[in-house]
Amino acid sequence: MKSKVFTHFHGMMIMIIIMVLAGCGSRDVLNSKDTPTSGKIKVGVDDSYKLMMDAQLYTFQTIYKYTRIDTMVGPEADIIDAFMKDSLPLIIVNRKLTADEEQYLTDRQIIPKTTKIAYDALAFIVNNDNPDTNLFYDQIADIFYGRIIHWKQINPKKSERDSVKIVFDNYKSGNTRYLKEKFNLEKLPSSCFAVNNNAEVINFIEKNKNAIGVLSVNWISDQADSVSHGFLKRIKVVRISVPGDKNPETNFYSPHPGYIVQGDYPFTREVFCINRQTYSGLAYGFSAFIAGEKGQLIILRCGMVPASQPVRLVEIKQ
Repeated sequence: MKSKVFTHFHGMMIMIIIMVLAGCGSRDVLNSKDTPTSGKIKVGVDDSYKLMMDAQLYTFQTIYKYTRIDTMVGPEADIIDAFMKDSLPLIIVNRKLTADEEQYLTDRQIIPKTTKIAYDALAFIVNNDNPDTNLFYDQIADIFYGRIIHWKQINPKKSERDSVKIVFDNYKSGNTRYLKEKFNLEKLPSSCFAVNNNAEVINFIEKNKNAIGVLSVNWISDQADSVSHGFLKRIKVVRISVPGDKNPETNFYSPHPGYIVQGDYPFTREVFCINRQTYSGLAYGFSAFIAGEKGQLIILRCGMVPASQPVRLVEIKQ
């Protein structure tokens, strides 16, 4: 009898040891505190950079197998609000925190770390049937000031007086805020309205020949990405002159990385990772990856200018 009890006890101990060892080998890091290369977090992403972040996440999680990064994708205002309420340890947006926002966090012993990762551009897009794909900067400004309301004012050869409509991704987005600040507007003109995201802007422009869409260049610049490349076939990208130049023979510039880095394209901005973790965790590791060599190459592929890697311009002579 004692022998059977001993044997049963011995067998149970072996099973327990095997389970413990198996548990150690599986590295259940998703239930433990995160490190720069392991663990689980949720990152807030301005919808303007969804496609770029999809590529970053795929690459990062392929390299670091013990990470899981979920995302909250939405308009800038919602992303920053969640960040301030401690729902997100890391966000990707196109503005820095305000002095009041930084002070709010500092009062709670949180020192946010802001890393510039890219230079971005706002693209203006039109319907494939719209012949007006070269616009003066001053014409764009006059649309937002309410001075231009019909396409005939842009192209006198047009017989119709169709109204110019401007469509944004969301009234709470960084795109909307950027242009209000750019033109010092308290509110947008009545010709402006919003849908829900950048993809819907493209859908709307495809079906409305009198509209101009406003979205991040990231959505239409990655030739290697089937989604971005597919969108580019459905619309036209407007080229814009430098401010103050009204010469019909002037150069018009597209939101191409080369024209962004040289300052020729007039609607550019910076993109940031902002981290509020108080320790060296996965938010730090992921933002460092985006700012590093691999992450910067992904940014360049996505039609933006890397913050820390040069863009090589090649002049082709005819």
